[in-house]
This record gives sequence, structure tokens and C-alpha cells, in this order.
Amino acid sequence: MRKLLDVEIVMLAGRSKVRRIAVENFLSSMDGLTEMEAVGNLYQDARLYGWNGPTVDAIRKGIQLAAGGK
Repeated sequence: MRKLLDVEIVMLAGRSKVRRIAVENFLSSMDGLTEMEAVGNLYQDARLYGWNGPTVDAIRKGIQLAAGGK
């Protein structure tokens, strides 16, 4: 996966009802992970920290973007 640009992360973190800090921190720390590892970490963290749906969705979109999807 590629490293996301800061502008991409800010765009995802700025969505409605998203926990900005969670999105910024998670997406900034994916270096060296495969898409599958990142998704696994996402769902573990979401459960642990009680992230809401919009936050999980924003991070998932960021993972897809970093993996080459749109």
C-alpha cells in the first residue's frame, strides 16, 4: 500500500460525524501494512475504542485508497 498524502487524510477526516483524530492517526500509521492487516487493525481498534460508523467508514475508504482503489 502507498502512503496517503496529508491532503487525502484531511479530506477523509473532515467528513461529517467522523472522529478526526482517530482517522488522522490511523491512516498516518499504516506504513508497511498489507490491506488485509490494515483492515484487521481497523476492526480491532474500532471495537477497542468504540469508534462510530462514519469513523470506521472513513478509515476503510482511506485503506482502499492506499491499496490502489478509489
